[in-house]
Amino acid sequence: LVISSKESISRFYKKINFKNLRKQREIEELINNLKADCLQEYFTATVEKIVFHSLEPTYDAKIPGLNAFDANGFYVHNCGEQPLLPYESCNLGSINLSRMVEDKKINWSKLKETVRNAVHFLDNVIDANAFPFKEIEEMSKANRKIGLGVMGFADMLIKLEVPYNSEEALHIAEKVMKFITEEARKKSVELGEERGSFPNFDKSIWKDRYSAMRNATVTTIAPTGSISIIAGCSSGIEPLFAVSFIRNVLGGKRLFEINPLFELIAKQKGFYNAKLLEEIAKTGSIQNINEIPNDAKKVFVTALDISPEWHVKMQAAFQKYTDNAVSKTVNLPYNATIDDVKNIFELAWKLKCKGVTVFRYGSKPEQVLYIGEIKAQERKFIVAESEYSGGCPTKTCPFP
Repeated sequence: LVISSKESISRFYKKINFKNLRKQREIEELINNLKADCLQEYFTATVEKIVFHSLEPTYDAKIPGLNAFDANGFYVHNCGEQPLLPYESCNLGSINLSRMVEDKKINWSKLKETVRNAVHFLDNVIDANAFPFKEIEEMSKANRKIGLGVMGFADMLIKLEVPYNSEEALHIAEKVMKFITEEARKKSVELGEERGSFPNFDKSIWKDRYSAMRNATVTTIAPTGSISIIAGCSSGIEPLFAVSFIRNVLGGKRLFEINPLFELIAKQKGFYNAKLLEEIAKTGSIQNINEIPNDAKKVFVTALDISPEWHVKMQAAFQKYTDNAVSKTVNLPYNATIDDVKNIFELAWKLKCKGVTVFRYGSKPEQVLYIGEIKAQERKFIVAESEYSGGCPTKTCPFP
């Protein structure tokens, strides 16, 4: 299906539609304004010969947060955390790690029970799901891939009083993800013995290692930009994007919002006040605010406080024990260079990451967040599309 005009627009509207609400309203208006006789459009093309001309570098499309875009009428690409065979489907779930910490310690028994339940639920989804196409159903049930991941990792580290950019945090990441994957596989083996292995089990790498296996893969780390908002935790394995920020709401109002863990600690230690929140919201960071104690600064680091190398190291730590891939954004300052990006990609390759994503501030004329350092922008406040699911946990966090 190619979207050009007339009948193509009508077919797109009837069969696919937009996920973006604003675009959906626009196409509805367009359809209503088109006359019936304008919707007849027929065109064909015959390819006589394909001749090599030349090669030139190009850039893939990217919609921050959504990780997908509309290409020739289809909602496609680039969900990097889940490599799939043709017609396979994503079946993902995420554990809120923030809820696994009690008295500054990880509750491993609670995490184990949660992992086992999650694997059981995700396997049930495959059979309960109404697939849009027969081919998708056949492939999804042939391999029964699931992707159990995590969110709230930054919150977990804060509760453990461990800085995100530290060797201890990397150790925790590896230990937690190894535990999750091992327990997920144990549960999948049990389900395989009870319900039967996935049909392609005998052709898989698991046939010589396990007596049965219900799911070809069991773990994936998704961005969780939307569900982390519902759960009230930090997204995926990302560090905090901002400690305090400004949310634009209906009626032109601006509301200060703050990380609840920071608010709790600030009140407990007696340095909480409204003026402080406003100061933090200018950049989202607390590192250069004198009245905040150093122990809080070490724990409440944000995406731009952390060097790109630590971002990649953290992704690699989780990737080491993840079946599929890991969604992670390496945030770069607006003055980052091409060589900076090159170094990130090379480090990600060296550390055996399956993919890598970078986002440089100011690289787009309009973006969800502007930090205090960027002064050359004409628009001081940008309201994000409601479907945005990256970095900022509220989707609309403009800074003056």
